[in-house]
Amino acid sequence: MFLLSDFQWHQLLQPQFYINNGGLWLLLFIVFAETGLLVGFFLPGDSLLFVAGIYSNQLAAYLFDTGSDLLNLLVLITLVTLAGIAGNMVGYWFGHKVGPGLYHRRENFLFKHKYLQQAHDFYEKHGALAIVFARFIPIVRTFSPVVAGIVKMEKGKFTFYNIVGCIAWAASMLAGGHYLHKFFIRRFHFDLTQHLEVIVLAIVLLTTAPVLIKLFFSKKAPQK
Repeated sequence: MFLLSDFQWHQLLQPQFYINNGGLWLLLFIVFAETGLLVGFFLPGDSLLFVAGIYSNQLAAYLFDTGSDLLNLLVLITLVTLAGIAGNMVGYWFGHKVGPGLYHRRENFLFKHKYLQQAHDFYEKHGALAIVFARFIPIVRTFSPVVAGIVKMEKGKFTFYNIVGCIAWAASMLAGGHYLHKFFIRRFHFDLTQHLEVIVLAIVLLTTAPVLIKLFFSKKAPQK
């Protein structure tokens, strides 16, 4: 299915590629992999869910088409939430078991110590709520559950914030895509599916802004 004759590598950064060629099951795997697998940080997250919200009826039909836009959307939100919760739990378990050794692991193209440190700093700044906030920040959301496991955050507390964060993330992104598309069609006769590249770029810029600000504009602490 994926061995397309006209395949180009940059398509891996385009959410619609996964939806068109993998459907619901690939969507759920990517949501899981973003936090369940350390190499998943490069996969589209927020933009993928936003676009998935636009195609919620088609995606829900992979499992069961309820015949209702709202019910189809709720089914999709539920499945994505479960995939996100499972991914975070795997990340937490990994951090709890072997996490400390990651600070000494050899870096490669996909794994950098700075990613782990960014997630750690974010966790230190926001505490338990970092598990919720991290869901909306690329890269940080991949390593946040691992850091929670490393610092041995109480499992019940982690599970609670994990569930809250996944529900908030899945519901806001999927519902945002679904209802904004309907609004623009009804009010302006403007089809968002014809301008997905611009929409994805805008979402990427918005969600990565906190990371970019931290990397390029934060001031270094004065040396003593």
